[in-house]
Amino acid sequence: MTTSFTAICSDFYVNQKLALKMDLPPNRNTVLDMFDRVRRQLPFMDQFRRYDGELALESVESDARYSWLALRRTSIRSGWVNPRSIEEAYSLHQLILEVAPYFLSISPLDVDYLELVFGFDLQAPMNRNEVVMSALLPDSPLTALVDHGRESLLEAQPFVGFALNEDCDLQASVEVKTRTRTNEVSSGRFDETPISVFLTVRRSGPRTGLEDLISDFGSLAGHIERIAEDRVIPNVIMPLHETIQSL
Repeated sequence: MTTSFTAICSDFYVNQKLALKMDLPPNRNTVLDMFDRVRRQLPFMDQFRRYDGELALESVESDARYSWLALRRTSIRSGWVNPRSIEEAYSLHQLILEVAPYFLSISPLDVDYLELVFGFDLQAPMNRNEVVMSALLPDSPLTALVDHGRESLLEAQPFVGFALNEDCDLQASVEVKTRTRTNEVSSGRFDETPISVFLTVRRSGPRTGLEDLISDFGSLAGHIERIAEDRVIPNVIMPLHETIQSL
């Protein structure tokens, strides 16, 4: 799958989240040892940061590209913004799944879910809710709820979730975030905030073994690439891009 989305997206990112049921160990050496293990394999990730409720290892941003790893109380998150290839982003996420259980004493029973996210940002210095309504819901009965000649649209952020198997423990969702503030609409002055589209695939439930995390990642990657190429890009990203260009 190509990541050449620069013609239609301002940013594209690939994120992962491993959610746990129990708190991660707070031991200082444990966290630093894991970060050092990641840094040895990915030397560009050499910036240690501490945020409110989060410890992070990041790379320096270069040409709008950067990667990050973050530990929170019950989750391990990682991401790659504008990767040169999907495989580049996947290499980080797979490394985390390989090393985190051993450094952080994660049991297969402790796993709540594993999810993979494709994020698409589209710059739209206008009422982003109007863009979404025009691009994605033009013939929907929902459009008739607003008198567009007299009323201003304040929110239009569709979310669709669906199961990918009969047990419903393998799920996908598509969410559109506009982030348009009321004062932007009232003043008519809109920020350079993007419309974000998040495609998420998630596998829930405990695992029988830690090796299942790697196989689950491969399954999630296959599903998310197929859904992105066959559904999200032609039916969500392209209509949004074309509507933004026309306004």
